[in-house]
Amino acid sequence: MQLGLPRTNGVRSFKERSGRIILLLAALVSIATVLLITIFIFQQGVPVFGKVSVLDFLFSTKWLPTGNPPAYGILSFVWASFMVTALSLLFATPVALAVAVYLAEFAKGRRASILRSSIELLAGIPSIIYGLFGIAVIVPAIRNIFGGTGYSLLAAAIILAIMILPTIINISEVSIRAVNDELRYASVAMGATKWETISRVVLPAAKSGIFTSIILGLGRSVGETTAVLLVGGNAAIFARTPLDMGRTLTMNIITDMSYAEGTHLQSLFATAMLLFIVILVLNYIVVRVARHSRMED
Repeated sequence: MQLGLPRTNGVRSFKERSGRIILLLAALVSIATVLLITIFIFQQGVPVFGKVSVLDFLFSTKWLPTGNPPAYGILSFVWASFMVTALSLLFATPVALAVAVYLAEFAKGRRASILRSSIELLAGIPSIIYGLFGIAVIVPAIRNIFGGTGYSLLAAAIILAIMILPTIINISEVSIRAVNDELRYASVAMGATKWETISRVVLPAAKSGIFTSIILGLGRSVGETTAVLLVGGNAAIFARTPLDMGRTLTMNIITDMSYAEGTHLQSLFATAMLLFIVILVLNYIVVRVARHSRMED
């Protein structure tokens, strides 16, 4: 038996080294993929600024790529993206936090299991289904209440709010559950009620995780296309109110990409470049918040 030990250890060592090499290769492939995508987008998008000034591109509301002369201003799309994203977070965050608190602090047994399963199902529904739901339910409701066609940035924001609920709920619930029970017991021992403990102790202690969940929901909202395209009206105009039709950055890319060429195509890649930078910034914020939270712990 002892004679077999060196060989056994050698085989085990070989397997460990092989496993580390495979994991390293997987990590390198992931990094290389991100770098290649980044290089490709910037390579295709940057040249447009040799023909269109950065100021005109970012701060003009005129988008007439087939006009004479053509215009490539994306401010209308930036504003529509901001409006839809802000409204979706405004609608989703209070509901998501309420559900997360309920799941973490109150729900037990079968009731909690059913609610969690429903949230998981909500996360797995394809974007196109959300869009069709918006056309069948949200758009007619807005039309009946406010008039007009019902296709609007408000409809897009409501659909996005529903779509980002699972992200905010799941991460917020985990963050709330991670709060040390000793803080809860100390609060109750000092005479605080259940609600006072949650609002004044638990939620402040979980704020980093909750903020992270909101930022991740923001990232999902910024990048969504299909559902927004179906209910937002897809009009290349400057939307003054949420009840107006509009076109977000992602909607503009998917609408024009099929026939764009030359400067028009480059301007779409420049738009994608802007979106890419926004997502990178959001991810950086998430990493910084997580690191700060670990340092506090």
